[in-house]
Amino acid sequence: MKSNRPVNLSMGQVLEVNLKSPVAIASILHRLSGVIVFLLVPVLLWLLDKSLSSPEGFAQVKEIFNGFIVRFVVWVFVAGLIFHFIAGVKHLLADLGFAEELQSGRIAATISLILSAVCIVAAFVWIVIK
Repeated sequence: MKSNRPVNLSMGQVLEVNLKSPVAIASILHRLSGVIVFLLVPVLLWLLDKSLSSPEGFAQVKEIFNGFIVRFVVWVFVAGLIFHFIAGVKHLLADLGFAEELQSGRIAATISLILSAVCIVAAFVWIVIK
């Protein structure tokens, strides 16, 4: 007799199944990028507030941005924003009826991953390397 009861999978088994599909990868990264953006918005708003408070505050923030770590954190934020935006547009198009089928959804997910990777690398060059 075949059991229809749910089976508990280990995290390794879940990742093994999900990392084979570009749709699953795009979905997981979309959630992760949302968390990254959510967590870094307060930090960047604080830096903006500090830079607008006075000329001395602006000079302090300008000095902070000379460090590699801060530029890297800003790049992580921008990378999360880029991916979240592109994946969000893909989801909106799917909600409108485009790329809803399995094959077209895979193609759309692959395109969004490639486009995001290109934009994220360009942002890295622009922000971190200068």
